[in-house]
Amino acid sequence: MGTSTVTGRTRSMGALFAGVALLNTATVGLGTAATLIVAAGSGAVWSGLPSVANVLGTAAGALGAGTLLPVYGRRRVLAAGYGIAAAGALVAFAGALATSVVPLLLGILLVGLGNGGAQLSRYVAADLYPEDQRGRALSTVVWGGTVGALAGPALMAPAAGVAARFGWPSLSGPVAVAVLATAGAAVAASVLPRHVPPPREDVVAARGPMRPAGIARPLIAMVAAQLTMGAVMTMTPLQLQAHGHGLGVVGWVLSAHLFGMFALAPLSGRIADRWGPRVAINAGLGVLALATATALAAPTAHTSGLPVALFLLGYGWNLVFVGGSAQLSRDLAPETRSRVQGTVDAVVWSASALAGLGSGALFAGGGYALVAVVGGVLALLPLAFSAARDGR
Repeated sequence: MGTSTVTGRTRSMGALFAGVALLNTATVGLGTAATLIVAAGSGAVWSGLPSVANVLGTAAGALGAGTLLPVYGRRRVLAAGYGIAAAGALVAFAGALATSVVPLLLGILLVGLGNGGAQLSRYVAADLYPEDQRGRALSTVVWGGTVGALAGPALMAPAAGVAARFGWPSLSGPVAVAVLATAGAAVAASVLPRHVPPPREDVVAARGPMRPAGIARPLIAMVAAQLTMGAVMTMTPLQLQAHGHGLGVVGWVLSAHLFGMFALAPLSGRIADRWGPRVAINAGLGVLALATATALAAPTAHTSGLPVALFLLGYGWNLVFVGGSAQLSRDLAPETRSRVQGTVDAVVWSASALAGLGSGALFAGGGYALVAVVGGVLALLPLAFSAARDGR
């Protein structure tokens, strides 16, 4: 391996890591603040709308980025996506200042477009490495979300305080942080190398298209994991607020969740590389079911049960996400890989829009317990699907 290849990989991984870290920091604060703004102005039943706007934007961004990456390259596509996200954050900030739902949701939609590119960054990282190292490579970029997991919630209360001192609505503070973070992500993408030689196996290997059955397993599991996580996570701030807790407690519980989502990603990557993606996927679904059971058993324990449940919710999602992504990065032919990966991500994020809409209705109709029960059932369905296919 040449020195230029090693340098290009290192530089690429650093830029990809930074972009994902900054986008996650932006979306955590923006999404939580928007959920509370909408709930205060329009009621809990509509509180899932910011999540819906985010996932629809992310779905469209993933589909577009997957199509454009082979044509225009990683640098141009990611920089353009992050630039759109920065513009969207500015629109959302204007909506937060005016406590107006329409520009707030429009801004979140645009940030989601950029987030779609950030999601595909894990595949860009995997493509830089040989097949037996792709789980670890993509999990390293996913691990970049740890920065957002820590910084996003931690900055919410201080940012709200700064906004109040300026005479702005307090919840506009986290939205202002999103403006700065998305702009930083655009700068990070601009330093990506224009070209890094692909692994030799991608140059010489002659692969056929992945069978539909092979795509179905990771796709179904990733959709179920996204639905489960999205429903429970989206309603947790409202559950805490309903029991008299402020942004500090909300930030602490979400930090536990986001830490689970991203901090242990390298472990998930090693599991996928050593024991196979399917083991990682099934383990993640089991952890998600355990998480919803914990949330159901301790729905008000903000110092114990809920942080544990939200941590498990995050790590279960991470195992499924890394395992499914590793399978798709290995088993797709290089010439079709980006397009299919973008399509899968678009389906996953589009389906999770149901979690945003449905979780608000479930919470309004049956409380947090009903959200947890439905999430647990969704997590177990792919295991039943897999067992049924294997039993044929």
